[in-house]
Amino acid sequence: MTKKILLVITSHDKLGQTGQKTGFWLEEAVNPYYRFVDAGFDVTLSSPEGGEPPMDDRSVQEESQTEDTRRFFKDETAQQQFKTTVPLTEIKAEDYDAIFLPGGHGPMWDLCQDQQLANLLEAFDRAEKIIAAVCHGPAGLILAKKADGTPLVAGKKVTSFTNSEETTVGLHEVVPFLLESKLCELGAEFVKTDDFQEKVVQDGNLITGQNPASSGAVAEAVITSLKTLSPVGK
Repeated sequence: MTKKILLVITSHDKLGQTGQKTGFWLEEAVNPYYRFVDAGFDVTLSSPEGGEPPMDDRSVQEESQTEDTRRFFKDETAQQQFKTTVPLTEIKAEDYDAIFLPGGHGPMWDLCQDQQLANLLEAFDRAEKIIAAVCHGPAGLILAKKADGTPLVAGKKVTSFTNSEETTVGLHEVVPFLLESKLCELGAEFVKTDDFQEKVVQDGNLITGQNPASSGAVAEAVITSLKTLSPVGK
């Protein structure tokens, strides 16, 4: 049976009090999307509010483009799928083999405090299914807890967009918290490399990536891990 992947994308479009827009970062969503599709996986896109999630305008600028983002803009089927995400309230963990949380700054406001997402992540973790997130996507892990009530990330090696990277892009005083610091507060063992360089960290069923450049490699790690697991329904 075909492996089934759930991509959960932010619905938040306001960059704090700046008056600027934000959302999901295109590269972090479509690089994994195409790796999963090309591997023959079934991909479902979801978001807290459903429908069309906001895309960060900066992620479509030329300097942010990749082979996969260019492919996306020629792919009407994928574009339609991204415009019609399923509300999180309609998602059941048992229907999927893995969950993937792309970043963009939006998750720092919505995924980080979405109890529905936390419940899904907890169900994935109890079933020992793959949980993956990249850049600001790990903000979605914050509310989730292990079966013993401790934070899901406690004692786990993880990475995310770093404090240094946030400072470099000039948003360290705009975001509601610094993600690296928050993960450390929750008891995670934070692992990182130089700013904006690829870094993937896997600890058991949890796979995280540091920044946009890490999104494809995180997806590849998910694919490799899923090859050792039986698909849903088997």
